[in-house]
Amino acid sequence: MPGTNLTRDEAATRAALVDVASYVIDLDLSDATRDGVETFGSTTTLTFTCRQPGASTFADLVDATVHEITLNGVALDPATSYADSRIALPDLQADNVLVVKADCTYSHTGEGLHHFVDPADGKVYLYSQFEVPDARRVYTTFEQPDLKAPFTFNVTAPAHWKVVSNATTPEPVATGASNAQGEPLAVWNFPATKPMSTYITAVVAGDYYEVQDVYEGKYGTIPLGHYSRQSLKEYLERDREEIVTLTKQGFEFFEDAFGYPYPFGKYDQLYVPEYNMGAMENAGCVTLRDEYLPRSRQPRSFYEFRCSVILHEMAHMWFGDLVTMKWWDDLWLNESFAEWACYHAEALATSYTDAWTGFTNARKQTGYRADSLPSTHPIAADNVDLHAVEVNFDMITYAKGAAVLKQLVAWVGLDPFLAGLKQYFHDHEFANTEFSDLLTALEKASGRELTGWAQEWLQTAGTNTLSPAFELTAQGTYATFAIDQVAPEEHPTLRRHRVGIGFYNTVEGRLVRTDYVEVDVEGARTELPELVGKAQPELLLLNDQDLAFAKIRLDEHSRATAIARLSDLDDSLARALVWSAAWDMTRDAELSATDYVELVLGNIGSETDAWGVSRIPVYAAQAVTLYAAPATRAQLADRWEKGLRALLEAAEPGTDHQLTFARAYAAAARSEEAVAELEAMLDGTLVLEGLAIDQDLRWGLLTALARVGRADDARIDAELAGDNTISGQEKSAAARAAMPTAAAKERAWQQAVLDPATPNETQRSVVLSFWQAGQEEVLAPYVATYLADVAGTWERLGAHKASVALEFIFPRLIATPETLEAVDAWLAANADAVNPGAVRYVREGRADVARALAAQAFDAS
Repeated sequence: MPGTNLTRDEAATRAALVDVASYVIDLDLSDATRDGVETFGSTTTLTFTCRQPGASTFADLVDATVHEITLNGVALDPATSYADSRIALPDLQADNVLVVKADCTYSHTGEGLHHFVDPADGKVYLYSQFEVPDARRVYTTFEQPDLKAPFTFNVTAPAHWKVVSNATTPEPVATGASNAQGEPLAVWNFPATKPMSTYITAVVAGDYYEVQDVYEGKYGTIPLGHYSRQSLKEYLERDREEIVTLTKQGFEFFEDAFGYPYPFGKYDQLYVPEYNMGAMENAGCVTLRDEYLPRSRQPRSFYEFRCSVILHEMAHMWFGDLVTMKWWDDLWLNESFAEWACYHAEALATSYTDAWTGFTNARKQTGYRADSLPSTHPIAADNVDLHAVEVNFDMITYAKGAAVLKQLVAWVGLDPFLAGLKQYFHDHEFANTEFSDLLTALEKASGRELTGWAQEWLQTAGTNTLSPAFELTAQGTYATFAIDQVAPEEHPTLRRHRVGIGFYNTVEGRLVRTDYVEVDVEGARTELPELVGKAQPELLLLNDQDLAFAKIRLDEHSRATAIARLSDLDDSLARALVWSAAWDMTRDAELSATDYVELVLGNIGSETDAWGVSRIPVYAAQAVTLYAAPATRAQLADRWEKGLRALLEAAEPGTDHQLTFARAYAAAARSEEAVAELEAMLDGTLVLEGLAIDQDLRWGLLTALARVGRADDARIDAELAGDNTISGQEKSAAARAAMPTAAAKERAWQQAVLDPATPNETQRSVVLSFWQAGQEEVLAPYVATYLADVAGTWERLGAHKASVALEFIFPRLIATPETLEAVDAWLAANADAVNPGAVRYVREGRADVARALAAQAFDAS
C-alpha cells in the first residue's frame, strides 16, 4: 500500500499547514473475548487548525472498514474519501473537526493493537505498539511525530478487565450492557494527556494482574504500576522488589541528572506477550516483553540487561517523549541518548556498577558488526520516508550511537554535558526539535565547537581500526612508536580519537597495569615520541578504558600473552577490550578461528563479567560453525564440545558459569558420548550438583536432541503436554524446526517465511532454530529457496516479520563460493525490483558469507 509510506516531504507539507488541538478516541473492545474476533470499534474526533483555509490534506488510517467520515459537519463518502490508507480532507477551514467511525483490525504481528489468548488459562490480553507508524492501525491520525496534541481515550471493555493508557487510570463506569459472552461492560474515561506524539500513545487492556507501588521524589509522588498476565503473576511478585528498586533508583537519578521533574504523572510498566522488541517508551505506559519475567533460572547478564531496558525506557520519558524529534532523521536522538543514559545510570545508581564492561563485551560488539555491513549508515541517518525508518532500528542507532555519545561526554565533560541537557529540556518541553537544537545547548554549556565533531561522528559511517606500529631496540624498549589508523575502503573517514594505552606486566603472578597514557589520535599515523624508551610490556592494550569507538589490534607479542594468560588479567574492562579485539580480528580474518576457540576455552572459566561469561561462548560457537576451515572444522567442533564439557565439570555448582556452559554444551553436542549425556541430564540419571534441569533448560536439551535426530514430533508433543504455555508452544516450534529431516525443514519454512498467520514470536522461534550446523546436506536446497522467496516477503508478512525472517533465515551456514555466486546473481537481477528492506537483508547476508569465506581461508593457512 503506497499510502502507508509517508515521506518526509509530505510530513513537512502537512505540518506547515495544520496544528492539532486535540484527539478524542473512543475504542469499543467489548467483543475482544469472543472466539475468532477480528475487529474492534474505533471513533476518532480530531480537532485541528489550518493556516490556509481552502487547502486540503489527508489523515491516516490503516486496515480499517470506515463507516462514517464527517469533516466540519459535512459527511464525506468513505467509498471515495478513504483509499490507500489515507482519508482525503478537502476544503479545510481555519478551525476543523474531523470525526471518523471505523472498525479496525486486531493484530497478531505485534503491531497496532495486538490480540493474544493465553493458552495457559484462556484469558485475553491486548496491548498497543505504535512506533514507528502504527497508531493509525487503531485510530485516525496525522501519523508524524511533530504534530503533537493532547489525547483523550475512552475505552469500553469487559468490566472485570484492567485498562491502562498514558493518563491516570480512572474508575470504570458500568454501561449497564453486556457483550455476546454475557460479560458486563464498563467504560474507562481517561483524562486528557499532556501534548504528545501519536507513536507514544498507548492502550493496554485485558485480564492483567496488577500491583501498585509509589516513588516519593524531590518533585513529588509518582504512582508505579506493574502488570503481567495472570499466568505470570508469581514471577512478577518474585521479581517485584528488584523491579521497584530499579525504577525508584532510575527516577531519583534521572530527575537529578536532567534537572526536570518526571512529566507524565504516573508510571506503569506492563509485561506483555508476543512482543516484537525489548520494550517501548509509551509516555507513562511502558510496555515490555514478558520474557523479562523469566520462569526459569537465568544468569546475572539477563538481569543486568533487564535493568538496562527498564532504565532505557525511563530515559525516553525525557529523551523522546517530553522533547521529541521533528522527523525520524533524528531517531538516533531518541535511541542513542536513551542507550547511553541507561548504561550511565546503571553504573552509577544501581548494583550493576560494571555496566560499561558488559556494554563492551556484548552491546558494543553489535555496533561494530552493524558498522561493517553494507547497510551501515551514519548515526544521524537520512530517513526520507517511513520505509527507510523501519530498517534503521539497528545497532548503529543503538550501540554505536551510545558509544559515540560516551566519547562526547568524555570530551566535553559530564557536568557541562548534563548542564546542556537540562537547558534543552526546559527550552523545548512538550515540543519537537532537530539535532541542531541539542547541539546549540551543548555548545553553550561546554564552550566547545561541536559542529565538526557531529560531522565526523554522526554524519559518516564505518569503523576505524587502530593498530600499534613500533620498532624495538635490542634491549626490548621501543625505538619508535606510533598508532596507525585505517578506515574501510567504502567509508574512508579518518577520525579524531582519544585513546588510552595500557602497559600490562606480571606482578605477583597476575597481569596488572604498570603504566598508562592517554593520547589524541588523528590521521593515518600518530607518532608518540613519549613512548620511545619504554620497555615493551607483556600485553599492550590500545583503547584502554574504552574511550573510543574503534576496533583495535593486538601486536603479535600481546596476542600470544592474551591467548595464554587472559585470565591472569585482573581488570574486567581491560579483559573485555582484549576479548573484543580478539573477536574483531577473528571476524576480519586476522586471527584464526582455531586460536580464538583456544583463547575462549583457556580463559572463559575464570571470566567474572556476567556478559563476558554468557556472550563470549556464543562468539566461539560461531567461530566453529562459520569461520573454521571446512577441512578441519569437525576436529575443531570436537575440541569445542570436549572443552565445554571440561568447563562444565570444573564450574562451581550453582554459578552462572555452570548454567552457561551447560547450555553451550547442549548446543555443541554431536558425539555419541555427548548426546548420551544430554539424554541422561534430561531423564535425571546424570545429575550435576547445583544445576537444576528446569523447564527452559529441558527445552534446550530437547532441542539439542531434536537437532541430532533423537527427538521426533511425538517426543516434542509429550514435552509440550506438560508445558501448556505460550512459551512452551514457541519452544516446541523451535525444537521441531531443529529436526534434521526434509519434512521438518519444509514445515518450518512454511511457518517462518510463507504463512502470515504464524504468530510473530512463534515465527521468530522457528527462524532462529532453522539453521543447524551438521545439517548442511538437508539444508543446502534452502539457498535457492531463500532467493526464490525473498520477493514478496515484505508484502506478505509485513515489515517486522519479514525483517526477522529475511535477516535470520538467510543461508549463512552454507558459506561456500557457490552460495556467494548465487546471491550475487540474485542481486544483479532483482536488487532494483524487490522491496529495499528485503534487499538490505540479502546484501547483509552476502557480506556475512564473504566474511566467513575469508576467515575460513585464514584458518586454513
